Amino acid sequence: MSTPLPPVEDRNQPVAFWPLLIGIFFGSFLAILGVSTINVAIPVLMEDFNTGLDMVQWTLTGFMLATGIIAPITGYLGDRFSTKYLYVFALVGFTLMSGLCAAAWNIESLIAFRILQGVFSGMVMPTTMTIIYQVIPRERQPFAISMWSLSAMLAPALGPTIAGWLIQIFDWHSLFLMNLPFGIVAIYVAVRNIPYYRIAAPKTFDLPGFVTVILSSASLLVAFSNAHTWGWGSWQTLSLLAVGLISLILFIRRENRVAEPLLNLRVLKYPVYTYTLILSCIITVSLYSGTYLTPVFLQNIQHVSALDTGLILLPASLAMAVFMPITGKLYTKIGPMPLVIAGILLIAVGTLAMAQLTVGVSHTYIILWMTVRNIGIALATMPASNAGMEVIPRELSGHASSVNNWIRQGLGSFSIGLFTSMLASRVSVHSADLAQTGGAAGQAAIGAQAFTMSVNDVYWAATVVVLIGLPFTLTLRRRKNQGGGGKQVPDRGGLQKA
Repeated sequence: MSTPLPPVEDRNQPVAFWPLLIGIFFGSFLAILGVSTINVAIPVLMEDFNTGLDMVQWTLTGFMLATGIIAPITGYLGDRFSTKYLYVFALVGFTLMSGLCAAAWNIESLIAFRILQGVFSGMVMPTTMTIIYQVIPRERQPFAISMWSLSAMLAPALGPTIAGWLIQIFDWHSLFLMNLPFGIVAIYVAVRNIPYYRIAAPKTFDLPGFVTVILSSASLLVAFSNAHTWGWGSWQTLSLLAVGLISLILFIRRENRVAEPLLNLRVLKYPVYTYTLILSCIITVSLYSGTYLTPVFLQNIQHVSALDTGLILLPASLAMAVFMPITGKLYTKIGPMPLVIAGILLIAVGTLAMAQLTVGVSHTYIILWMTVRNIGIALATMPASNAGMEVIPRELSGHASSVNNWIRQGLGSFSIGLFTSMLASRVSVHSADLAQTGGAAGQAAIGAQAFTMSVNDVYWAATVVVLIGLPFTLTLRRRKNQGGGGKQVPDRGGLQKA
């Protein structure tokens, strides 16, 4: 086992904060962008490769599956090979696969390269989060994590706009070719500015843990991703859920018993970390409702193009971009609790307003309330995440970030599947009700009205979900000694600095 190096902040050479942050920002932005841009290209890919939706859909589903499957083991890989080398390896792989995706000669090759691209993408978010907590000095971590969160939030918000413009001007190949220059810059900055370090290298590889976590992640993600198509009560969904849950239980039992676990679940014994993880999951569910529902409403009901949909959502994305760094600055002054409470309330107000949509609602109304939602997301996301990671010892931060990203990735897939199923079921109910009372209204008008009412129903549910997070904000009260140096000692709320 390699001799552990001293903490980065204790070395003579100072960390190049901005170049390091830029390298992290580029990497995480590109990794998440790969999810959202392909949606716009699906009709074009169907035409170009002369294949059906069920086949082309795997360019997205395969990517998402690979991303979720690899996330749990990035903590181990970072400990084994160093987080810097793992991040550089992930960036190189992601960039290379982007080039191969652009060069794909048929739909099968594109799906294969997208799955491999998803593997590398799934390494990026946990490793970038780990680098922030292991390399950047503690007093600058809140701002750094706010920029990291911004990169993850901006990518799905800007993805449709970027993709729509590129496809309109060029073709689908440009969605992957644009990753090449940014990926090369990110690799260069990461190699040059992220210091090499290893805190502790595990001696053994937990093969049973690896098999059970891969089986669990794959089964659950496939079930969540396809439940809206198969039905939540179908034998396919129920079988995969059963396999996934049994494998998950076996994995948890295994990891809690071995001396050197693949994914150290002992991080969940820190109460503040666990509470903030729950809070982050609640915020993630609400985030996905807006990211998913609003573009669907604009394109399906108001027949807005993909490019114009992105432009309508752009002001809200820019508002989030402005408030993310502000949140990082405010965090060091007032602590996480006021920011998260304000954020949750703004998300709830904005989501509730979006539950009042009509078929002909103005785009100004959508821009206003999506902006309110995104400001709330900017205020709540980083403080919730950072408050939990602050209590984790530095040597466990890689595993804590892996757990965080693994659970949120799974919940994201679950949310989309749940919202899609709920939307479909509510459309059926509202269509039947409107058909009985609609009189001379045409079928198209009834369908549009039923769909809009169903979108409102889902937004109502998302409002309730986000308000459930308010009680968890009470765990974020700033402690007297928070933010200083020293060792970590137990406290009633978790671990704190002493």
